[in-house]
Amino acid sequence: MKEQTDFSAQIRWLILSRAVFGILLIISTLVFSLKENLSFFSQPVLSLYKIAACILILSIAYLFHLTRFDKKLFLAYFQTIADTFMVTAIVFITGSYDSVFNFLYLVVIIYSAMLLLQKGSLIVATISCLQYGILIELEFYGFISPFHSRIGFSGNLDENHIIYRIIIFIVACFAVAILSGILSLQLKAAQKDLKITQQHLKRVEKMAAMDEMISGIAHEIKNPLASLSGSIQLLREDTRSGSYEDKLMQIILRETDRLKNIVNDIRLFSKPHTGNAVEIIMADMIEETVRLFLNDPEWKPSIQLQMNLDKEVTILFDPTHFTQILWNLLKNAVQAIQDTGEITIDLKPSRTDKVYLTVKDTGVGIPPKDHHHIFDPFFTTKPEGTGLGLSILHRLIDANNGMIDFESIPGRGTIFTVVFNRMPVRGKSKS
Repeated sequence: MKEQTDFSAQIRWLILSRAVFGILLIISTLVFSLKENLSFFSQPVLSLYKIAACILILSIAYLFHLTRFDKKLFLAYFQTIADTFMVTAIVFITGSYDSVFNFLYLVVIIYSAMLLLQKGSLIVATISCLQYGILIELEFYGFISPFHSRIGFSGNLDENHIIYRIIIFIVACFAVAILSGILSLQLKAAQKDLKITQQHLKRVEKMAAMDEMISGIAHEIKNPLASLSGSIQLLREDTRSGSYEDKLMQIILRETDRLKNIVNDIRLFSKPHTGNAVEIIMADMIEETVRLFLNDPEWKPSIQLQMNLDKEVTILFDPTHFTQILWNLLKNAVQAIQDTGEITIDLKPSRTDKVYLTVKDTGVGIPPKDHHHIFDPFFTTKPEGTGLGLSILHRLIDANNGMIDFESIPGRGTIFTVVFNRMPVRGKSKS
């Protein structure tokens, strides 16, 4: 999916940024050693060069594994946790308690939130606090001595000062983790909304050019079809039931009715009506539609259905259109699952008065070459399909100021996401 591609791109940028930091560390250490007239083999210069070399080597190794390692989430966790140890080494070499590089812990927490959201940032914050606390305590009790320090602990600081410093550091780390986690979640939601909006608007512009032509074709076909159907029915009255001619006329009438349904679908696509919109409780409508769908011959008993619904979400929508949208999404999901599988329906509101309805299946998925065409009128991969199902859904949703988008990986499944405008909760004003 595109989300996984974006995640890989974020990891790649992190690796490159880390490599740049390693190079800058080498340059800054070189400048410092020249200014202080320090030998290349003196401490802490030599140790900083070693750490910078480790950073560059790890960056190359990460970049190599990024294209060959499928578990990108594990790779991201491994990198960020390893970075905390690198920061601890830098802090230790540059003075521990007196080090000016303590802020690097916060940098690691911030970019871990960007990659791993709030859960990852809290994990990294916890590991950073443990490392820093242990480092300061070991130095205070004389188990280790930093290579470079402006002041010593003996006779200068008591245990209360050390505890106070560690507590302040812990508070800072977790405050940054929580805030950056919240901002990362909001940024991710905003990026998702932007992506859905951009894709939806592209399809709307594409369909707008077809509306008049398709509407005109439907109008021109409707009248001849009505005349053809009426004439055949009159001829059947003078034809013996069960005869060869009667069977041919039945075929003609059946195909005529099929054409009528297609014409009605075309008219619904070109000019969807939105005058019957009422306030509906989405969870109730979803449960009712699912109950009806489970009794449909299309449903396969070998498929498991799960629902995670917010019970209080309401929208202004035509109930018939809403049922049609969900029904078709469920139908597509069932048809995508060959034998056994799972369908998950999620309904949740956002903080921006939007409602997200997702229908996820574990079916065969949609080939990448078809991604730009599945909402096009008359595009279908099914032998008996008309190619109007998803096109009509798109128009119905767009006519009600909603949006629809999807993500799919062949062999793994598809997720359709429909975005509705949420009705404000009664008795509460918008914040």
